[in-house]
Amino acid sequence: MTIITAIIDGEIVETGTAPIAIINPADDELVVELPEADDDTVDRAVAAARRSFDEGVWRNKPVEERQAVLRRCGDAIEAAADQLADIECSNTGIPLSQIRSRQVLRAADNFRFFADYIGQSVGQLYEQNPDYLTLVRREPVGVAALISPWNSPLALGSMKIASSIAFGNSCVLKPSEQAPLGISLLASLLRNAGLPDGVVNLVNGRGASTGDRLIRHPEVNVVTFTGGTETGRIIMRTAGEHLKPATVELGGKSANIIFDDADFDQALDGALLGIFTNNGQQCLAGSRILVQRSIAKRFVEAFVARAEAIRVGDPRDPATELGPLVSRRHMQHVLSFVPGEGSSDRILTGGGRAAGLEKGCYVAPTLVETTNDSRIAQEEIFGPFGAFIVFDTDEEAYQIANRSRFGLVSYVWSQNIARIMEAQERIAAGIVWCNTPMMRELRAPFGGYKESGVGADGGSACEAFYTRQKTVSIPRRPLTLRQLGKI
Repeated sequence: MTIITAIIDGEIVETGTAPIAIINPADDELVVELPEADDDTVDRAVAAARRSFDEGVWRNKPVEERQAVLRRCGDAIEAAADQLADIECSNTGIPLSQIRSRQVLRAADNFRFFADYIGQSVGQLYEQNPDYLTLVRREPVGVAALISPWNSPLALGSMKIASSIAFGNSCVLKPSEQAPLGISLLASLLRNAGLPDGVVNLVNGRGASTGDRLIRHPEVNVVTFTGGTETGRIIMRTAGEHLKPATVELGGKSANIIFDDADFDQALDGALLGIFTNNGQQCLAGSRILVQRSIAKRFVEAFVARAEAIRVGDPRDPATELGPLVSRRHMQHVLSFVPGEGSSDRILTGGGRAAGLEKGCYVAPTLVETTNDSRIAQEEIFGPFGAFIVFDTDEEAYQIANRSRFGLVSYVWSQNIARIMEAQERIAAGIVWCNTPMMRELRAPFGGYKESGVGADGGSACEAFYTRQKTVSIPRRPLTLRQLGKI
């Protein structure tokens, strides 16, 4: 297994202290002890990024050359798909088949998408003033600090790398200390795709030490983070103290609204995917399942039966649909939400470790019937743990959906187009998926409302974040100027 500790100026370097134990959540075995980047390593990585940016070895390349390199990055990722999936599976416990067929391909597509996007980017020209032409052009911001999450490192970490460098920036990536192996390997693959040294640098370490040093570094211009809401607050506060723009994509407690006129089978399939995909560990999970009363009994019974039939087990087994959670600590967090004796919440299925799996961090698919004011419905659990809430009227559904401190995504299932249109207007979320499980349109912004984050990813959203506007005014003809001090 290839272990990447740090990449600085195009070279893999062995440096650091305070090793971080990376445990395979499928069997509790130690995968590797990864050294944490110390302050000197972070400084060297940022200095390499700054040098490459200031020298213009990447940002000054013609767009066609940058496009070609980005496409080669995508090809390099796809060529190493088996290796990437293998190491990611050992680190995260996500089923190997899901990583190989979805996340690795998404990582490659991220680079190809931004290669296409920069070929179509345009400036602005204002010519209303009869004496001047004023043009607005965009320039790269400089050095970006990229902090990627542990729940989907390849897909989400690659989005940060591809979007930041596409517009000519250099970057320093710090993966989550819980799941750094796959995205670190991906970063190393980019060295052979034609990227100049110093454009993509990597440091590994804990957020409170390595991450904090990176955010505070005076040569870092912008910061982006995907992860938990409380950590996002700290990052926004730290970046703000240094007047650095930051985007943070944070938690969610998404409402999945099943109206009584929904296509029953489609809604059932979609809602199951919405809570159990990626081992339930996704900020966009449809974890609050709102079902209209007239179909609630039938829908919930069918859902529970399907959930109990989900194949939980070894993430390397092609038949596995739900693997282990990322760590024992996170498993304990998820299980802490299981209602105890005397609770008004009713367990429908699950509520403990998956049967027959003594080693590893396996949790049985868990479903609870509850109300929207419960802890289960209001806090992000981030696991295979769904909460059913029954509603009567459309208005009640919208009120329940919006009574949350989060607002990342929402799902709506109905065959009535008027109902769909009303729902997408009334729901306070950055993304509304109608009659579909999660999908990603990279051209469109992806970001949340309220405590689900600040800023967005996507084509134009990333262009706005990773570039600065420069306004240039040029006289149309020689000007007659006032001549101060002339007699």
